[in-house]
Amino acid sequence: MVALLALGTLGCAAGMSEPRRRGVAPAEEPEGSTFTAAVPYVPTRPEIVDAMLELAAVGRGDTVYDLGCGDGRIVIAAAKRFGARGLGVDIDADLVNKAQADAYWEGVADRAKFSMSDLFEVDLRPATVVMLYLSVEINVRLRPKLLAQLRPGSRIVSNRFDMGEVWRPDRTIVVAGTPIHLWRIPGAAR
Repeated sequence: MVALLALGTLGCAAGMSEPRRRGVAPAEEPEGSTFTAAVPYVPTRPEIVDAMLELAAVGRGDTVYDLGCGDGRIVIAAAKRFGARGLGVDIDADLVNKAQADAYWEGVADRAKFSMSDLFEVDLRPATVVMLYLSVEINVRLRPKLLAQLRPGSRIVSNRFDMGEVWRPDRTIVVAGTPIHLWRIPGAAR
């Protein structure tokens, strides 16, 4: 949810023959951008989107952030299926524009918003759920920010990538051969 910055290539449906590299600050990006790791965009499969939302127990009162959101499918599904609010963050302007258009056509543009931003610079305090599809390394780099900004009881769900030995997930499920990890911010649920 992470955004999602995903591994792999953009499919032919988008009309591209080269993988989209996300997370690499574009040349016009100001110096000092904290996010320099290249993470290719791969859309999250629909059954994985469903499982991630269910594992996080997303509901109407949630605010779902997807860090490396790509085409925004997780935030859009959270808004459409559960009535949640959400923010998708991605560094690729074309994907952010597509996500905004898709949210409009799905009738959830009032609840599903998207921003072209460096995921390390986003204020996570409004989020109750954070979705990730990044890498172990980037998840580990995000951990201090997640712990500092998310309130106790907030959920973090990652498609495929855990946080290694640094932070073991509270729960892991496997859907269609893909591990999906859940962490809860320690402390009382809000």
